[in-house]
Parts: sequence; C-alpha cells; structure tokens
Amino acid sequence: MSTNTPPTSRALDLTAALLTATVALYIALVAFGNITDFGTNQAFVQHVLAMDTTFKDHDLMWRAITNKGLQNTAYVLIIVWETVAALVLVYGTWLWTRRDKARARSVSAYGLLMLLLLFGAGFIAIGGEWFSMWQSKTWNGLDAALRVFVLSGLSLLVVLLTDRRSDPKA
Repeated sequence: MSTNTPPTSRALDLTAALLTATVALYIALVAFGNITDFGTNQAFVQHVLAMDTTFKDHDLMWRAITNKGLQNTAYVLIIVWETVAALVLVYGTWLWTRRDKARARSVSAYGLLMLLLLFGAGFIAIGGEWFSMWQSKTWNGLDAALRVFVLSGLSLLVVLLTDRRSDPKA
C-alpha cells in the first residue's frame, strides 16, 4: 500500500481481508467435514426434512419430505453450495492479499452473500420455520445457523465499508 493511504483505511482493508479469510476457512472446514463425514450431517438433514422430531402437528406434517432420494439431493446441494462459497471466499482472500481492493470487495461480497442465503434463507427460514426445526430438541440447528449468519453479515458489512469512492485505488 502506498504511504499516503490513511491508517484507518489500511486497518479497514486488513480487517476485511482477515474476516473474509476467517469465513473462508470456516466454510471450507464445514464443506470438508460434510464430504469426509457424509453421514453425520446427512442424518441431520434427513430428520429436519422428515420433521420426525417435531410436534407432529397435522396442519404442518404435509410439509415433511420423507423420500431419501430427495433428502440426499438436498444435502448434496448444500455441500456443493458450501464448497463453491468457500472457493469464492478463498479467491476473495487471495485478491485482498494482492491489494486488488475493488475485485476483492466484489468477490468477497458474493461469497458472503452465498452464506447469508444458505444459512438465513436455507437453514433459518426454510429449515427453522417451514420444516419446524425449532420444535426439535434433537435436530435443531438454528443456533449454529444464526452464528454463521451473523459472522457472515458482519464480515459483509466490513467488506462493503471498504468501498471509498473518493479513493481511486479502492
């Protein structure tokens, strides 16, 4: 970085890079774990979709997906989404290290948005509400989903704060 870059700007860029790297590492480990230990979270997805540990209210149970093929397809799609998000965030981290701020910001934002969609829309909204995951004492991933959603959201805000339109090098 040039010596005329304000220290707060350098600190914000470093923070964005480190947060992007942290989320990239986290989601890469999640995807790796899901691939190498396929059965653990496969059972989680199956139970959530089957709604077999909810209150079994007849007004809601029509939503349950009990077909193993559909459950496994959903799980594989989740793993693919996590893997692609991890790769996007790793690339974003690499761009931050090369000080390609505009592209780093854009790529990082896309990767973080992918996680906000997966954990917010996918796990919190669809899993938590549509499939009533909140009712399960055993297969309730809402706290974990919220942690990832908050970390990704905070990281996205910091990444977007680095957009200083008056700075031609930003």
